[in-house]
Amino acid sequence: MKSLLILALALAGFAHAEEITVFAAASLTDALKDIAATYEKSSGDKIRFNFAASNTLAQQIQAGAPADLFFSADEAKMDALATAGLIVPETRRDLLGNSLVVITAPDGPALRTVADLALPAVRYLSLADPAAVPAGIYAKALLEKEGYWDAVKGKVVPAENVRSALAVVASGNAEAGIVYKTDAAISKKIKIALEIPAKRGPVIRYPAALLKDSQHAAGAAKFLTYLSEKSTAEVFKKFGFVVFQ
Repeated sequence: MKSLLILALALAGFAHAEEITVFAAASLTDALKDIAATYEKSSGDKIRFNFAASNTLAQQIQAGAPADLFFSADEAKMDALATAGLIVPETRRDLLGNSLVVITAPDGPALRTVADLALPAVRYLSLADPAAVPAGIYAKALLEKEGYWDAVKGKVVPAENVRSALAVVASGNAEAGIVYKTDAAISKKIKIALEIPAKRGPVIRYPAALLKDSQHAAGAAKFLTYLSEKSTAEVFKKFGFVVFQ
């Protein structure tokens, strides 16, 4: 039923080009820009992005910001919009997964385990805001599970989103940080000190859904379908995401 609804909306969108507004998690920036460039050439539609922390995007949508599609970095933010009746539930799908890494500057301290974040060599720990932003919430969950949150929480420098957290480490304003593996992979100004195995870290899922008040539902449905295609999956994989089929 879900696929039939998306297909019906998508077929309706072939009649004319549309301008689609996508609210997407900051960690998706590079992959989605790459994907949109190809999609625009083949579809004639224009994709406009609003990239930010998923909690910020959800708040903007709840406040009435015009958007057609929401692509979140966690399920909780999508759940909140669903509870508020702001998404088309039949179109919701988990598209991607991710994992966490501990990063330092290229000449930063040697960190071999999560426990090393509590060492004096790490004076500041850069995280996306652990009270609100998915990447920070995931990082805090990891540290709590490992038993080191109390030891490091006084070092935490909360950032606006995961890209900002990465930038704090890249600029030398924090000795270490915890970000998504995909974000660390696109920066030459940091090094990955430690990868957190998926089984050890929190479950990270990226759901996408059409918004109920979309003014371009057909075009948004076409783009959502495209995000699930094999060729698009290869782009996401290139940027380090886990693709759910």
